[in-house]
Amino acid sequence: MPAGQMLEQVDPKRLVALIEAPDHVCYRYRIQPFEAAFASQGILVEASPIARGPLRRFRQFWRLRQADVVILQRKLLAPWEIVWLRKNSQNLIYDVDDAVFQRDSFHRKGPDSRYRRLRFRLTVGVSDLVFAGNAYLARCALAVAHSGSGFQGGDEPIRPGKPTGKVVVVPTCVDPCHYSLADPRASRKGIRLVWIGSPATLPSLEQAACYLRAVHGRVPEAVLRVVCDRLPGLSGMPMELWKWSRQSEADALASADIGIAWMPEDSWSLGKCGLKVLQYMAAGLPVVANPVGVHREIIVDGCTGILASTSEEWAEGIFRLAFSPELRRRWGLAGRARLEEHFSPQVWAPRLVGLIQALLLRKIRNSSQTATVVSRSFTCWKIPAPSGSQAAHERVQ
Repeated sequence: MPAGQMLEQVDPKRLVALIEAPDHVCYRYRIQPFEAAFASQGILVEASPIARGPLRRFRQFWRLRQADVVILQRKLLAPWEIVWLRKNSQNLIYDVDDAVFQRDSFHRKGPDSRYRRLRFRLTVGVSDLVFAGNAYLARCALAVAHSGSGFQGGDEPIRPGKPTGKVVVVPTCVDPCHYSLADPRASRKGIRLVWIGSPATLPSLEQAACYLRAVHGRVPEAVLRVVCDRLPGLSGMPMELWKWSRQSEADALASADIGIAWMPEDSWSLGKCGLKVLQYMAAGLPVVANPVGVHREIIVDGCTGILASTSEEWAEGIFRLAFSPELRRRWGLAGRARLEEHFSPQVWAPRLVGLIQALLLRKIRNSSQTATVVSRSFTCWKIPAPSGSQAAHERVQ
């Protein structure tokens, strides 16, 4: 009998998602879009912001024993909190969509943090399942889960949606139904590039200043629309600020011509899951980005956008798209189709439901014991660097 039919015969299951906040971007794109699909299979999702303070958190985690499944989203808890969470969770899933085991690219102390690695190791170790936002994060989680047996990352393929041990690649998904398609033939002055992101990611855009100056030299009529709370500190490219809001972000993209994305080439960027690129594709925009991390997996160079490494390549790519509305239309539609096929909730909802159902039926179990994981977590763990063969394996087919 199919798992779905078996679950329908019992009482609804309760899934509690421990999140940063209801309006946090991770909850909005990695859990909320799937709640209706879960409900249709008798799995009711309850979003619960993680309590502030040790006593409140202690009580919150104690109440989780009434839930059938708990999803911890991103948060790196203190060791005692991790053990207490595990003790009170019948089934525990860790959802990670960032390189939380290190500091970001621009931190004054540098990327390495033993404290963060310890917490990441503990959390992965006690979890029954790990949902990793990309293959690099999955490889890092696998390195932790197998560290006791000397696993060093290896070259085994990591396919989206296919469990490797207890780690599953679950990409960030964007619902194309929430985005209107851009119209390359619309009558408007100049060429509008667009960048969308949080204030915390503005330093990446500022580091791309030399590329944008080259673009402006080649396409003087280009204007950069920044969808954020403020403008970046860069010169050499005319900019306009579109104040971000959940209600207007889709309009900000649909009324632009070309989406851009740039990330520094480091391990922090390898943990990024490409949300802004997916949003551009949902709006039917061609994308110009540097070939770092998931940009290489999401963007099909010469089909949905351009992967440009140098200032000259950026200028030439924007120039080519700026003066060809037909090319922008064709690549934009190809990007939208790729999103619908590989990175949409409509495609991933059945897969996630199946994973949760299998976990509830005890078909996917974590064999690690909390005490063993805690003792091992104080040993050294290094972030595995991607190799050429691994990168080839990990591309979305």
